[in-house]
Amino acid sequence: MEAAVRAIADPTRRALLELVQDEEQTASHLASQFALTRPAVSQHLRVLADAQLVTVRSEGTRRYYRARPEGFAELSSWLGDFWGTSLRTLKIEVERDEWNKRLEERRADGKQADPSPEGKPKSSKKSKKSKKKRNKKHKTGNRNGN
Repeated sequence: MEAAVRAIADPTRRALLELVQDEEQTASHLASQFALTRPAVSQHLRVLADAQLVTVRSEGTRRYYRARPEGFAELSSWLGDFWGTSLRTLKIEVERDEWNKRLEERRADGKQADPSPEGKPKSSKKSKKSKKKRNKKHKTGNRNGN
């Protein structure tokens, strides 16, 4: 993975990868796309090949290069894990900040702070109507001598 990270750290190599992403390209065609010498482009291609980010196919005196998606698998997995965890943590912190701002705004407006995220108070208490029904049933049961 470290070789892949070092390889894509260079902007010229990233540009080369973009050129060979969808189709095979010859080394001479790739070299013609840059204001670099052909040997310099060949060195960049060698770094990409050593990092297993491109495949190289020889046909006579020509060398064909193509991006190798499998070479990015370990790096992609690591980045996914890294950013997934970091983004979840960021989301939690942003939501906490937003919640605290709303809480402060409500306090500043003189309203009671609402503990629920949906803006509705959570209560485990039964409504007054339910209590009256229970009491009525209880009284009715007592009248019958139960």
